[in-house]
Amino acid sequence: MGTQLTAALLRDGRRVRATVRSLEREAEVRAAVRRGDADDSALEVVAADLTADEGWTAAAADCEEVHHVASPMIQPKDPDELILPARDGTLRVLRAARDAGARRVVLTSSFAAVGYSPKASADYTEADWTDPDTPGLHPYPRAKAIAERAAWDFIEPEGAGTELVVVNPTFILGPTLTTQARSSLQLIKAMLDGTMSVVQRQRFGVADVRDVADLHIKAMATPEAAGERFLALADGPTITYLQLAQILRDRLGPLADRVPTEEAPGEEPPELVIHNDRARNELGWRPRPAETTIVETAESLRDLGLLERR
Repeated sequence: MGTQLTAALLRDGRRVRATVRSLEREAEVRAAVRRGDADDSALEVVAADLTADEGWTAAAADCEEVHHVASPMIQPKDPDELILPARDGTLRVLRAARDAGARRVVLTSSFAAVGYSPKASADYTEADWTDPDTPGLHPYPRAKAIAERAAWDFIEPEGAGTELVVVNPTFILGPTLTTQARSSLQLIKAMLDGTMSVVQRQRFGVADVRDVADLHIKAMATPEAAGERFLALADGPTITYLQLAQILRDRLGPLADRVPTEEAPGEEPPELVIHNDRARNELGWRPRPAETTIVETAESLRDLGLLERR
């Protein structure tokens, strides 16, 4: 997500200061944005870690606009391994932005902070919230809900004029600019490589990483967006993993001949409706169809040599 947004901003003629945990990653970041058809001469890369205070003052210095897109995605032994860097890292970014006099921060949260608590109908808008105390809740949605709540709780009493906008994407897919299949891309890779033989019975929303980057830019530029949340979902309904697998088979021919054709035993997933009307109507956002995103994700993995050779 970070490299796609950075590339989009650079293509728009903006100067960008990007943070990495270690400057050892600078060359990788620059190569990624160049793959996104961006000139990296206007890119500055600095070190700052979400788990430490050092570096954030310098990172935010003289920045009018701050995009916060990073959050850990791991399988933790202890939930705090996710919750603490998500919450405390978000607050570090907000404090640094406020102290630098930034006009606005656009924060990537997640549908995980919106729709992971039971409700009578599986129909979600930005008014919905995941309750972090929901019994049995996975640490990831708990961390996203806690971090986003902390951001809103901070900005009104302590923001000192810095505005906050939050983007809540569903499951992010789309072409990668890096040379590693990270996070959600591992699902598509596992399907195509044949290491996933059966898919979960689950319904979910897809969002294209390029569209989420575009939504960040629109949320930053639109005055009326201040104080709002925006759900990010591809054009069209939510889908199941089996439907995703079928799209790969239908569109990619021999490349997808290892893609699973069976679901795990269990009940059919309930219908799931996620509304992206606010982003469309208030920001003029126009996302791609989910099928386009799914196919171009797979093609990106192939073109970068990230699939198992046969």
